[in-house]
Amino acid sequence: MNVFTCENNLEAILTCIYDAWASKLGHRNLRLMLEPVLEPELFCDYIHTEPDSEKVSKVIRSIWKKISAEAWQMVYSCAMSCVPEKPDIIYRFLLYGFAYGRRALEMLQEPAVMEFFALDRRVTNEVHHYREFIRFSSFPGDVLVSHISPRSDVLTLTAPYFADRLPSEHWMIIDDNRRTAVVHPKDEDFYLTRLDPEEFSRLSIPDRKDDPYPELWKGFFRSVSIQARENYRCQRNFLPLWMREHMTEFQ
Repeated sequence: MNVFTCENNLEAILTCIYDAWASKLGHRNLRLMLEPVLEPELFCDYIHTEPDSEKVSKVIRSIWKKISAEAWQMVYSCAMSCVPEKPDIIYRFLLYGFAYGRRALEMLQEPAVMEFFALDRRVTNEVHHYREFIRFSSFPGDVLVSHISPRSDVLTLTAPYFADRLPSEHWMIIDDNRRTAVVHPKDEDFYLTRLDPEEFSRLSIPDRKDDPYPELWKGFFRSVSIQARENYRCQRNFLPLWMREHMTEFQ
């Protein structure tokens, strides 16, 4: 078995897919996985792949041309997942996509396609949750800052929603797990950046008594709550406990 390995980022994953396909070793004789490889298997040859922008462009162009734009959006979403097997899941779907074109998106009876859809749905559901539950705090200079700790890398999937609704505000959404941030200057496009330890520490949410947002959120939460109909078990279905760490009304 030949195992192609790559780093956990979009460019590396797409390059790994390109190299695995171009190797012509036989689709059944290879597997894709993320690094680091903690427990190497016997009788497996591990092949490391380095990100290559030209190969990435070719893969993206092929997905758009031979399958569809919708398929590329789903591939991107799956690449943002926290599942270690995601390169192989994407690769197995593309086998059907390049063979059957857009029809592959309707072949849910195939295990590889079904697994691909399940992974996309998992990331999409997390994105929807954060669109609803992100809470901003006010920083000096009229900057809105929010911290989140997502399982998947949802920043680039979440940011367009807030860019559309807060176009004339300075705001940041910070991923505490990956130490990355989406920065949106007022009336400009947002961009993704990595934070060093000093920047991350400086951007921690301060305990400011003059910040009106925490009390507004808590007041809203109390006003819409109906004590006689409280159901904490049902609430956890809509809002998992692990997502509440940075939510103002639960602090």
